[in-house]
Amino acid sequence: MSRVILTTESGADVPADLAKKHNIQIVPMHVIMDDIDHLDGSFPVTDLYDYYERTKKIPSTTATNPNEYTAFFEKIRSEQPDSIIVHIGYTSKASSSFQSAVLAAEDFENIHLIDALNVSGGLAAIVLYAADLLEQEPDIAVEKLVAAIEAAVPRAHFSFMPSGLEFLRAGGRVSNAAYLGASLLKIKPTIELIDGKLVSTKKYRGKMSRVVVDFFDDYLKAYAIEDNKLYLIQSLGLDEEIMTQMENYAKEKGFQDVTWVQTGGVITSHGGPGAFGIAGIEKSANAE
Repeated sequence: MSRVILTTESGADVPADLAKKHNIQIVPMHVIMDDIDHLDGSFPVTDLYDYYERTKKIPSTTATNPNEYTAFFEKIRSEQPDSIIVHIGYTSKASSSFQSAVLAAEDFENIHLIDALNVSGGLAAIVLYAADLLEQEPDIAVEKLVAAIEAAVPRAHFSFMPSGLEFLRAGGRVSNAAYLGASLLKIKPTIELIDGKLVSTKKYRGKMSRVVVDFFDDYLKAYAIEDNKLYLIQSLGLDEEIMTQMENYAKEKGFQDVTWVQTGGVITSHGGPGAFGIAGIEKSANAE
């Protein structure tokens, strides 16, 4: 019997242990520093911080290209000829990676492509939702699986809060004036994935340890997230006390399974160090 293989990009930030457990295959995106192209995941994230400290520039990122997808799909098929590939991709509205997968898939059979319209923990939430469906029903028809994943896409919500604006300023996403004003007032902006696009939404003022609680509460007011699983996202540098605080707070709110997702090279290049995020899948309309 054919086996379903789930695939995604490194920009999903799927934790390595869960990727291994569910046999999720991950194709790397790219991070460029000093005009050298690095595969995401092939270097420690701290290299990004060192690069910024040395140059005051943030790394640039690029999508996986069609040739890389072709090689990626060919490798899976050579190892598992009867596999059915379900690729859950990084939002097409922020990267050309999904279109590259579409082009590569034209040369293959039994590949199903789903634009997750999400990144990082939001994309990971969808991929791991699919993995759980497969674990619960290993013989599920691929059409039923794909339909369930597609139905989850608009219900997946990811929002994150950078600890500062240094990386956003260095990347040209905020002006020097906005950066100085926000720094003086200790303003923390939030970034959300809305209809597949990264959008700056609410701003919070105060210390990170305090505003993350308000941020969390507002997220739960906005979205009726399924309480069996929640993803908390952090980029390297987030204070461990804040991590403990928010994990405990999430459990107090009734979340049974809280999983930490650490951002890799691509996402950290945009959010910078010490960012905090939340991702989950909203209850379906017919849920209690």
